[in-house]
Amino acid sequence: MFSKESKKTSDNKVSERNVIGKNTQIKGDIVSEGDFRIDGTLEGTINTNGRVIIGLSGYIKGKVTCTNADVEGKFSGELLVSNTLTIKTTASINGDVIIGKLSVEPGASFNATCAMKGAVKELSKNEQKQKGKTA
Repeated sequence: MFSKESKKTSDNKVSERNVIGKNTQIKGDIVSEGDFRIDGTLEGTINTNGRVIIGLSGYIKGKVTCTNADVEGKFSGELLVSNTLTIKTTASINGDVIIGKLSVEPGASFNATCAMKGAVKELSKNEQKQKGKTA
């Protein structure tokens, strides 16, 4: 059901690559340290420190928490990506998205509430008062 390929990184850590095949449907929660490629259907959550790739025929309905994500297929739910979310031309995303960086190719469908972490620095009350005095 799951295919795992191990490869060594420069830190001597083993990185896993997990694949959910095209005609596979999973309902439930997945927790992993490795990368995931979804070509089938997942209803539930994925929580990983790796990359999540939703292939062209892939569909996720639920919550995804990961470091990086590439979307070619469909996603509906809550997507939390600490680094970069790459949305390909064939992608369709609906729901809530919180990301570090965003890359969207022309033609993609992106109907989501989006927030970028660390992009906007909120001013503290002291900084607001100081700016008010100098103006």
